[in-house]
Amino acid sequence: MAKKTAGKQSSNSTPWFQEGLRFKCTACGDCCTGAPGYVWVNQQEIDGLAERLAMDVDSFEAKFVRKIGVRRSLIELEGGDCIFFDNQSRKCTVYENRPRQCRTWPFWNSNLKSPKTWEETCEVCPGSGRGKLYQLADIQKQAAVFNV
Repeated sequence: MAKKTAGKQSSNSTPWFQEGLRFKCTACGDCCTGAPGYVWVNQQEIDGLAERLAMDVDSFEAKFVRKIGVRRSLIELEGGDCIFFDNQSRKCTVYENRPRQCRTWPFWNSNLKSPKTWEETCEVCPGSGRGKLYQLADIQKQAAVFNV
């Protein structure tokens, strides 16, 4: 894990994770299962998922998407598991077309706020804080793709 500094970063300072952060997906499936939540999707992602499943977009949306206010999220199985997570294989069935929310984990702004929030992420995700060292520019690029 990157060298820790005290407290949060100010808006014009170098991020606390300037030395980079480590992450290697362990394919545990924990981020795809568990408590109910949201996997936000945009139209481009919906179109790509529909194409992957050889469905027309309207049918895909009717079967796999729910509206939450003005936003859209993938539906979940009872208990909160993602509709596209296969519990038998412990794999995502649409991995190559997974939404940007999934692709950018764990480099979400909510996980990068402070060393403490990153430590909390490492406690719940066995791949966070381990494996490949991601450089600051890569982390910031991922965090900019999807704001959670």
